[in-house]
Amino acid sequence: MEPGSAMLRIGELSRRLGVSAHVLRAWERRYGLLQPERSSGGYRLYSEADEHRVRVMQAHLARGLSAAEAARATLRQTAAGPRAPEPRPAAGPRALSGVDRALAEAFERFDEPSAQAMLDLLLADFTPETVLRDVLLPYLHELGECWERGEVTVAQEHFASNVLRARIAALGRGWGQGRGPRALLACAPGELHDLPLLTFGVVLYRNGWRVSYLGADTPMPDLLRTATASPPQLIVLSAVDPGRFAGLEDDLLRLAGVAPLALGGHGADAATARAAGARLLTGDPVTEAERLSRAGDLT
Repeated sequence: MEPGSAMLRIGELSRRLGVSAHVLRAWERRYGLLQPERSSGGYRLYSEADEHRVRVMQAHLARGLSAAEAARATLRQTAAGPRAPEPRPAAGPRALSGVDRALAEAFERFDEPSAQAMLDLLLADFTPETVLRDVLLPYLHELGECWERGEVTVAQEHFASNVLRARIAALGRGWGQGRGPRALLACAPGELHDLPLLTFGVVLYRNGWRVSYLGADTPMPDLLRTATASPPQLIVLSAVDPGRFAGLEDDLLRLAGVAPLALGGHGADAATARAAGARLLTGDPVTEAERLSRAGDLT
């Protein structure tokens, strides 16, 4: 990588990671964890790979390894690259262990650097699909239930959701480009919980689709105009709240007349989908996106 291209000086790297410059220099000197380049002015410049190694190091430290052990594990892991996916049981926050548990705890104490480090470690070890389906979606589901029971604050729920939204969206960077079929994704009017739909879009993209993402609380007239102006190969309307599809019968029929329509989320039901001539997505967003991509037939 050329110096100056996405390169950081140590002060900026320190701020991004929440690790002091003194500690970063020590890790560089003792363990070779960072591999800076020199600017024309003699400053050390650090790359995205350096940042990633520090995040993985932080995750290992959070699991209780010593600095030397964490550094050795980090260098082995980042040199080898991501491993093939491994089976992993679904688990909510109460059942999480190891790095998964550390991720939940980082969110509880509003510690974004540690949370990002945990996510880096998960994504280095497993495919995005595995992390999304078996870690993040179950975590978000139980986080919502904990909020309803008053066990977490609104601030904690918003903090975790916003960190994860940004990270999931980053997995879909460039998803509108390419030559594959295009999906138009939106949440029903009034529906603010868009992370399941965002996850669905990311997995579609990773299976060769282009994605046009409208997000939360999309007015039906706007969705219909968008679909009509440039008909996609698939329209997906999502809602977590069962009441969000009420009164949309005519709009759903119009959408289904433009392109194949699918309804998803816990708010979707078979009767509503059948009346609109729509496909009902009943599984988790990752599984449904993979199944739909394999099926080919969208009708």
